[in-house]
Amino acid sequence: MANIITLDLNSHLVQHLCKKDKRLKNVIHMIGPITYEPHTDNPFPFLIHGIIEQMLSVKAGAKIYARLESLCKGQVTPYSIDALSLEDLKSIGTSTAKAKYIKNAASAVLGGTLNFSQFSTMTDEAALARLIQLPRIGMWTAKMYLIFVLDRQNILPFEDVAFLQSYKWLYKTTDISKTSIEKKWLNAKPCGILDFAHTTHGLNP
Repeated sequence: MANIITLDLNSHLVQHLCKKDKRLKNVIHMIGPITYEPHTDNPFPFLIHGIIEQMLSVKAGAKIYARLESLCKGQVTPYSIDALSLEDLKSIGTSTAKAKYIKNAASAVLGGTLNFSQFSTMTDEAALARLIQLPRIGMWTAKMYLIFVLDRQNILPFEDVAFLQSYKWLYKTTDISKTSIEKKWLNAKPCGILDFAHTTHGLNP
């Protein structure tokens, strides 16, 4: 079972952020500790959930994924997905395209072209490059995988809409280009997940 990680004022990385960014320091003090649990034990279900949730609200994505779990009798694995037909997957509310992407992910694991155990030794760049080779796995989904499965705390998801909205709110700016964000937070590395979590929670507590 994965360990629950707590980000609070006792954390070295949080202390580092507070020293480097006064605005973020205020948000950190306002919202208090943040906890998360890396999905190290179930990378495949996390990836499938990511595919389902694309272009949907969190609530809608969770509802469809719950139907998939029921369809798979509680075990979303490459084998249980492989046993389902496209019509089975469409019956839970996914589109034909997403049903195919889910099947492709299962086939990649079963065929050996996607090996989750290899990611732990890969660099961030190599892991992202490998993940986005899969159909329907874009940079946002790949970065969520690195953050919440591999626990790569230096990843900053520039592609996340909620993060960008919160960034504009926090820094009172309309410039949300990758270059601008990287320049502002260059000294905060390796604290990407802290930036992401605290900035987003600040606007959406």
